[in-house]
Amino acid sequence: MKAAVFYGAHDIRVEDVPEPDRVLAHEVRLRPIWCGICGTDLHEYAQGPIVIPSEEPHPLTAASAPQILGHEFSAEVLEIGSAVTGLRVGQKVSVMPLIFCGTCYQCRRGRGHLCATMACVGLSYRWGGIAEQCVVAASQVTPLAETMSDLQGALVEPTAVAAYGVDRAGVRPGDAVLITGAGPIGVLASLYAASLGAQVFISEVNPKRLELARSLDVGEVLDAAVVDIAGELRDRTEGVGVDAVVECSGNERALQTALAAVRAAGHISQTGLHTRPAVIDPMVLSERDITLGGTWCFPTTDWPRIIDLIGRGRLPVERAVSAQVPIDEVVGGFETLLDPSGDQVKMLLQATPG
Repeated sequence: MKAAVFYGAHDIRVEDVPEPDRVLAHEVRLRPIWCGICGTDLHEYAQGPIVIPSEEPHPLTAASAPQILGHEFSAEVLEIGSAVTGLRVGQKVSVMPLIFCGTCYQCRRGRGHLCATMACVGLSYRWGGIAEQCVVAASQVTPLAETMSDLQGALVEPTAVAAYGVDRAGVRPGDAVLITGAGPIGVLASLYAASLGAQVFISEVNPKRLELARSLDVGEVLDAAVVDIAGELRDRTEGVGVDAVVECSGNERALQTALAAVRAAGHISQTGLHTRPAVIDPMVLSERDITLGGTWCFPTTDWPRIIDLIGRGRLPVERAVSAQVPIDEVVGGFETLLDPSGDQVKMLLQATPG
């Protein structure tokens, strides 16, 4: 079967690999349909291996490079294990890609996304979603709502990341919320915050992303290259500042903007991943009683809720997609997304025709 396989930095090959040879009792065989390229995938391609095991096999899954990529994907069920219930062959599904031990301190407290030995399909597991077939545990699979498209199904994972960032910021109906960065997570966070009834502001500098953010029509879009974001938002909130900020860009300037723009006793959710240290003045947190918290992945139980919101039309997540390309163009897709002046935001790869 055809698959996109990571060998090392700037070395992804679309090649023939053996199909899965068996399905255990609690597993399912899937045919991936659409799979997103994630920021983590881009970091691996540009600088990796980082998360992908290379020197030693992963302690939970025994996986190591070369690695079939892809952890944001929709799929069709091809085969179910003998102990699997609640799924049927031919069903369209979305895959929750995190794999956790279930026994460590965090897992025993229901925080599988913080598992001490967490693995992930498409990064530290024998299969991934940019392939014609894969096998995963049935517990990782949730059927799509009848009203959902295959393409929407591939966006459940990044939507769960974005929603967790908004939820951690404590956003409530009527709150003024700043989303810094209109990349894939920022766009999805904006859609989710708007669905909660928040007043949304989006800041961005990339012209293409500004254009996409405006097309969402969920709130005010501000060009951070020409506007003093914090000053503008204070002017619009009678000098108070926004109730919450979801920082989705992962850069120092945006984090400093978040601190300047949020009101006293407000909340900042650091959802974008910083690839280098950022300097802030911690005294600002104390003087203004600001809560700054990080987010990592998503609650592993959130799939049914996110699918329900998308299925009922509350979250038009497909509007985040800027390109759809076949699996053979995976390397060009990675290169395009790494271009800081590029015109793409969220790219989906078609692993197999739907």
